[in-house]
Amino acid sequence: MLVELSRIQVLPGERLLLRDIDWTEFETILLDLGDRRNSRIAYYQGLLEVMAPSPEHESYKDCLGDVVKILLIEWDITAYPLGSTTLSKRSLGSGIEPDQCFYITNAIAVQGRKRLDLEVDPPPDLAIEIDVTSRTHLEIYAALGVQEVWRFSQSQLEIHQLQQGAYQLCPESQFFPGRDLVSQITQFIQQAQTESWNTAYKAFRDWAIANRPPSQPLT
Repeated sequence: MLVELSRIQVLPGERLLLRDIDWTEFETILLDLGDRRNSRIAYYQGLLEVMAPSPEHESYKDCLGDVVKILLIEWDITAYPLGSTTLSKRSLGSGIEPDQCFYITNAIAVQGRKRLDLEVDPPPDLAIEIDVTSRTHLEIYAALGVQEVWRFSQSQLEIHQLQQGAYQLCPESQFFPGRDLVSQITQFIQQAQTESWNTAYKAFRDWAIANRPPSQPLT
C-alpha cells in the first residue's frame, strides 16, 4: 500500500471504504492500525470499511452493552463479554469488530482466551450494532455464525436471530426471553439520553429484578 492507514485520519462519524483488499492485505491493515484506536472495521468479500464512531454512536453502544450486563447479573446468566474484539475467519473471507459482543452458551469455551481463532473457536452468541455512523453488516455476522444480533437504529431496537443461515427479525431474545424486553430497553435508552443517567440505570435494574425469570434464583 502506498500510504499506511495509521497515517490517515478518519473523523468521528465518517467511514473509509477500500475495495479489492485480499486477506493478506486485510491482516496487514489490522496490524498497521493497531489495537489502540477508536476506529472499527468490517471486511467482506474484498471490501474493507474503516469507521470512526461518533459520540452519539458510543453513547448508544455503552447503554446497550450495560443493558445486557444488567440482565446477565440480575438473571444470574453465565456469560463472557468481549467488547469490540476483532472477529475474523479467513476461510470465509469475513471479519468485523462489533460494538459489543457476548459469549453466553459458549462462555466457558472461550473464557480467559487471549486470542480468538474462529476457525476452531465458536463465534460470540450475541453481538450489538449501532446504526448511526454506518449500517449493520448482517451478512458478515451470518457468515461467522453469530446466533443473535441486536441492531439499534433510529431510536428503535431490533433483534435478529440466525435461522438456516439468514437472520430473521424476532420479537424477543433467545437469551433473555420476554416480549416486553424490547420496549423496556428502548425506554431505558431514551431516558438515559434525556434524563439522569443514574436514574435510568436504576429504573432498568429495578425492572430486571422484578421480571427475573422464575427459574433464576435471587442474587
